[in-house]
Amino acid sequence: MQERILVAYATKHGSTREVAERIGELTGGDVRSARAVDSLERYGAVVLGGALYMSRWHKDAHRFLKRFESELGERPLAVFALGPIGQEPVDATQARGQLDKALADHPAVRPVAVEIFGGRIDPTQLRFPFSRLEAADSRDWDAIERWAAELPQLLRPRLPVPV
Repeated sequence: MQERILVAYATKHGSTREVAERIGELTGGDVRSARAVDSLERYGAVVLGGALYMSRWHKDAHRFLKRFESELGERPLAVFALGPIGQEPVDATQARGQLDKALADHPAVRPVAVEIFGGRIDPTQLRFPFSRLEAADSRDWDAIERWAAELPQLLRPRLPVPV
């Protein structure tokens, strides 16, 4: 029997939700807002995504990790973040550093996979002065799909350690 996968997301404007939905389609996972998840009982593995805003990982992603810290120690976890808009390698490196810093706040949680994807800016959803930014979408759907294709293998249930 294959374990169910939860794909939880923390988003402000919907871009991370769209990525989570695609990951859910490709893995057969149940997609839910991190804020709305009240139990991990039905799930053998978890994928958690959150957007990076102003060098910080979304607060709902932090709250999810804190709320389910002990349960996440018992099942495989994969984490992704959306953030950099630029295409320069330094952008992805900085975003990875921000995500690593956020994950360091939860030392009991040890993801089996961590990935950074480009983000999206939709100025129509933002307040002044950010509403004056140019629209941009740096999400690499091919990279997202490749990562999602690897997840079922990475998220296989952990075997008990022999005594």
